[in-house]
This record gives sequence, structure tokens and C-alpha cells, in this order.
Amino acid sequence: MKARTWTKRAAIMLMGAALLAPALPASTPAQAAGANMTPSYEVKLLLNPSLVLGADHKPTAALKNAFALGSAAALGVEYFDTDELDLNGEGWDVRFRKKASKSEFEINYKKRYPIVNGDVNAALTQANQDGFDAGDDDFEAEIDWNYGKQTLSISTEETKSASGYSGTTLPSESKARSIAVDKMPGELADWNEDGWGEDTLEDSRAHGPITVSKHEGEFGGVETDLEIWPIRNAAGTGTEYIVEISFKTDSASEATSERTALINYLQSKGWLVTADSLKTQLILNRY
Repeated sequence: MKARTWTKRAAIMLMGAALLAPALPASTPAQAAGANMTPSYEVKLLLNPSLVLGADHKPTAALKNAFALGSAAALGVEYFDTDELDLNGEGWDVRFRKKASKSEFEINYKKRYPIVNGDVNAALTQANQDGFDAGDDDFEAEIDWNYGKQTLSISTEETKSASGYSGTTLPSESKARSIAVDKMPGELADWNEDGWGEDTLEDSRAHGPITVSKHEGEFGGVETDLEIWPIRNAAGTGTEYIVEISFKTDSASEATSERTALINYLQSKGWLVTADSLKTQLILNRY
């Protein structure tokens, strides 16, 4: 198992001076032992599946043309958590993924912080207090910007050879869980108390799997991704399709301007769903 090189740090004083999206209020500056992380941005918006997918649940010609969509790439995805969703309750998500075109598994560990009233700096400072600061070389900070809310995600990713596995095939539940535990970062392993994360993940089970279709495209010169997630419906009798379009940028101002342009365009087409993407939570709750 990866050595636990990190333990949760004692609370430190608040600090200011971190990257904010334009027009969002800053928190009160204060001192801290280390600088806050500088986040990138990922804008995520939902599309109405009944309007943008055909009877085959693939993008319509209109959607393909609008975003110059390429061929679909397939991904196998599942999440690990306990029946009581103890990891998720602490803001942690553990995702196991296999891209059809890749020869390795990807294991992602993500800690989420809510952004309240647009105060990005407050979320970054809370992450700093938990030990995620600008000096951390293993984790990256990203603002997930949905239609109605923003969330700070602090994540790291590990890989494992997928030799012997083709397409989107994932290992057995026990093998995938063993890999996820073995690759677990110390930040999660000792969250709350020594060994809490490790013990919790060892008691977890797979939620999924889901086979996702991903199309690369562009909008106004900005690279975009369109993903189609077939998720079991609430009744367990059929499938609900989540269609999400997204783009990434390191610039808060670009995230703001391009997000506005994309929302306006989707609204003009009647395609926009004015709600936030909850696909991870739906998978955890329904599988």
C-alpha cells in the first residue's frame, strides 16, 4: 500500500488573495501558513435529452452540427462507497474508470467543498485548513461551475495497468476495490482519524458500472466535451439519460464569458436544462 505521507493538519488562520471568478465577492484576507491553491475552471451544463438525442440515444444531427462533434469514445465508470455513503458524506468521491482506447485503469480521488454565495476564496481557505495548499504537488484544484452553483473540487488520479482487459471492461468488484485501497492517497486514508478512509473504502462496494459516451467538439473556438450518461431511473425499471456539455479553462474571466455565451446559445435552441448536474449522486443512490 502507498505509504501514508500526510496527516491532517491542525487548523490554520484564514488567508486571502486567491483567484476568483469575476464579480464574485472575496472573503476577508488573513494570514495562513501556506498560500491557497489556484483553481482551474470546468463549466458543466445539462441538455434536454428528449431534444438532443435520437431514438438510438445518440446525438441528433442538429447537435452534432452545432458543436462539431466527433465520434463517440466509450468509458466504463463506477464509484466506490459504503451502503450508507460514508465517503460521500464527508465530501469524498472515489471513481474507477476505464477508457476503451486506453490500456490502464484510472482511479480518481476527489474532495468537494461547497462554494457559498460565490465566495470561492472561502472554499479555497477551508481546503487550505484541511492541508490542500499551493505547495501540494499531488492534488489539483478545480471550480466545477454548473448552472446554479459552484463547487471546489480537490482531486488526484492514480493509474493501474489494465492488461488483459479490453474495451470498457472493469475488474471484479473486489479487485477494483483492492486497487482503489492500494492506490489511496494519505489525505483520504487518514481523514477524520488514522485509518478512517482506508477502513471505510475497504467496507465499500461498487456503485455502477455505467458505460458513458463522450464526444469531443468545439463552441466558439473553445474545446468542449459532450457526455451521455445512461443511469438507472429512480424506479429501477428503466434508464434515464443525462446529457452534459462542458469546457475547461484556467481563466476565471474566460469561464465567465464563455459560460454566458454557451448558456445564451443553448437557450436560443431550447436545449438547456436549468438545473445542476447530479450524475455522481444519482449513481451512488441508484446502484
